[in-house]
Amino acid sequence: MKHVVSIRGLSKRFGRIQALNSVAFEVPAHSVFGLLGPNGAGKTTLFSIVADFLKADAGTVEVLGVDTRAISRLRGRLSILPQDARFQRNVPILDQLVFFRLLAGRTKQQAQEEVIHSLDMVGLQSYAKRRVGSLSHGMIKRLGIAQAFLGQPEVILLDEPTAGLDPAAARQIRDLIKQLQHRATIMVSSHNLAEIQELCDHVAILNHGNLVLVGSVDEITRADREYNLSLSRPLEDKELRRVSSIQGVHTIKMLSRAGAEHSKGTAEYLVTFNLSAGDVTQDSVIAAILGGVLDMGVTPRKFAEGRSLETHFLKVTGGQSGDGVTENPSK
Repeated sequence: MKHVVSIRGLSKRFGRIQALNSVAFEVPAHSVFGLLGPNGAGKTTLFSIVADFLKADAGTVEVLGVDTRAISRLRGRLSILPQDARFQRNVPILDQLVFFRLLAGRTKQQAQEEVIHSLDMVGLQSYAKRRVGSLSHGMIKRLGIAQAFLGQPEVILLDEPTAGLDPAAARQIRDLIKQLQHRATIMVSSHNLAEIQELCDHVAILNHGNLVLVGSVDEITRADREYNLSLSRPLEDKELRRVSSIQGVHTIKMLSRAGAEHSKGTAEYLVTFNLSAGDVTQDSVIAAILGGVLDMGVTPRKFAEGRSLETHFLKVTGGQSGDGVTENPSK
């Protein structure tokens, strides 16, 4: 597997706080790679070092085979959306972004074409001649994403790209990231674990500056995926034993039941999968469970995946929510 970002032994200290401690991992080409961790875990610090905004105390970062200490060699190939991107409030959007492209060596016509295309991707083309100060917080966030997507970057770093956006705008950005995956490798930091599980194929989890987990989302969640199964009636003991005997089912536990005398009402179960052995796949286990349930004359009402990535995150970070901690102590 080809890797386009290689982080080796990365360390950074701010006074008495160890923001990063010998962090090392690689990012596969054309992946959407999620960077997770509580506030203060080191996510923004790591992004800042990759983009050469900060200097590491130890370790190296290579992007597309280039040591980022020679960041000028990556001009046009590496792009970043900082967590708190800033723009000139009294300058029109189009003028600001065109200026950035002129600095990158584009002609004025090329710059304008790229900017209009990028603004269109994030739904801001009709606002091109407005001043940034007239935009809402969500629009400014989309403007930062438009800037990160300018040109043809091969690696894009997005620090909290959907924070502060309404659900429709956040969905638009996620869809856009997926569309860009065929031509770029995208690293995304976020506190939204459900969003990361939907969006990313690989993740790294930081905690207090340490790398505590890294791998594909499938590998990380493979051993104990959780599903909620809602049935039209509770299962009898023999039916529970039948479901439990299906290869790949680790446990099945009733969460709740409702209805007249419970015996005829609905029931919801938590099914835990263990897919680590043999040729057992998620689809084969689901088919076996549904087939067995239907054979019993019970109609499934809901079969929804649980947030198993969240379960792993809370486990490896000690259940931290991360609220109230500053990400970068130097700020």
